[in-house]
Amino acid sequence: MANLFDRENYPQQEPETLVVGDRWVWKRPDLVTDYPTDQYALTYEFHCDSGGGGSHKFTITATETTDAYIVEVDSSTTANYNAHQYKWYAYITRSSDSERVAVDSGISTLVVNYADSNADLRTHAKKVLDAVQAVIENRATIDQSSFSIAGRSLSRMSVDELFTVRDRYRAEYNEEIKKARIRNKKPSGNLIGVRF
Repeated sequence: MANLFDRENYPQQEPETLVVGDRWVWKRPDLVTDYPTDQYALTYEFHCDSGGGGSHKFTITATETTDAYIVEVDSSTTANYNAHQYKWYAYITRSSDSERVAVDSGISTLVVNYADSNADLRTHAKKVLDAVQAVIENRATIDQSSFSIAGRSLSRMSVDELFTVRDRYRAEYNEEIKKARIRNKKPSGNLIGVRF
């Protein structure tokens, strides 16, 4: 893995996942041809993609080098952001008159920093799978028994319904594992090795 403190190794696009409380870095060398850094500036507006009140938006300003727009956001700054999915919009502003145009947009998910959290970090699929399995094995906690799917609590489901729900969420969880393995450049687990 390349040193992410070295600008040469920064990703050349906005990350899909950003960890709250970690340093965020990326660069956009592709914009320099049309928007030379001595005449323009790059900013990002992040807007939370979930309901609820409060201020769930923030702005990031890139720095300019001769060959790229560089984004570097300190850990102390990102620690103040909320873990949610965010829509972001990239804007180029012309230095001569402050006119602005949108040049890109996307979605990034801000996730809880494992080092700073005692929260249950299991995905929804894993939580449901664990609860269903506990009910099937008759070792469920009150919270697990009262877990509700499509308006019905697990404790009120028949054994056949529980097995159906378990199989559905097991498949969803296995898909999450497969995607995580692929992201980490590991085999997905779909192939079965045979020894002769």
